[in-house]
Amino acid sequence: MSDPAAPILDDLRSESEEVDRLVAELDDESWSLPTPAAGWTVAHQIAHLAWTDTASLLAVTDEAAFADVAAKALAAPDSFVDEGAEAGAVLPPDQLLAQWREGRERLQRALRSAPAGARFPWYGPPMSAPSMVTARLMETWAHGQDIADALGVRREPTARLRHVAWIGVRARDYAYFVRGERPPAAPIRVELTGPEGQLWTYGPEDADQRVTGPALDFCLLVTQRAHRADLGVRAEGADAGRWLDIAQAFAGPAGPGRPAKGA
Repeated sequence: MSDPAAPILDDLRSESEEVDRLVAELDDESWSLPTPAAGWTVAHQIAHLAWTDTASLLAVTDEAAFADVAAKALAAPDSFVDEGAEAGAVLPPDQLLAQWREGRERLQRALRSAPAGARFPWYGPPMSAPSMVTARLMETWAHGQDIADALGVRREPTARLRHVAWIGVRARDYAYFVRGERPPAAPIRVELTGPEGQLWTYGPEDADQRVTGPALDFCLLVTQRAHRADLGVRAEGADAGRWLDIAQAFAGPAGPGRPAKGA
C-alpha cells in the first residue's frame, strides 16, 4: 500500500528548498531585516521553522520528551513561540541555516519511516503523518512569505498551495474554539481558483453559504499573512463572513492578524 504522506513530504521538501534559496546567499545584514511579523527578522523566521521542526521530530520519535515541551508551551501560551524564535535568531546565520537544514531532513526521515496509521501528539489534537506534514508545509510557506516580503521578492504560487488551502478549510472550527466561540453548524462551500486556473472545491456543492476567490489569497488569509480587505476572497452568508474574519490554519492562540494596507 502506498504511503499517503509520501507525496506531501516531497512537496514539503520542495517548499523548504524554495525558502532555503531565499536566504542561502544573504549577507549577515540581510538576516537582520525586519519582516511583516512584528519584532521578527529574517533570522527569527528561519529560527522558528527550525524550532518547530525539532518539536515535530520529538512528537514523532519521543512522545514523553514532546509532552515536556508541550507543557512548557501551555504554561506560556502567549510567549513560547517568540521565545523559541529568539533563541535561534541570535545564532550566526550560517549556523542557524545549517541547523534548519539538518532538522528538516531528520524530520523527513522520521516521517517517512513512521508506521502506517500512526498518530502523533501536538499542541492541539493528535495528528496523523499526512496532517503533520501538511502543517509543516503550511508553516514553511507562510514564514517563507514573510521572508519574501522582507526581501521584496515575489514568489510564484504553485500547486503546493492546495495543502495550505486544505488545512485552512479543515481548521475552520478551531478558529472559533480558540476564541471561545461556537462554530456554526451549517456547512460552507469553498471554491478556490488555483495558480493554473484549476478549481479546488471543499464542502457540499448545495451549501447555502460559500467562500470564493483565488487560492493564493485564501492561503494568505488563513495563515494571517494579509488582511481580508486586501484580498480577493469573498463570502456569501453571515457565517462565511465571520469565518473569514477569524480564519487561522495554525495551532495555538488566535493571532492578531495583519493590518489592512494604509491602516
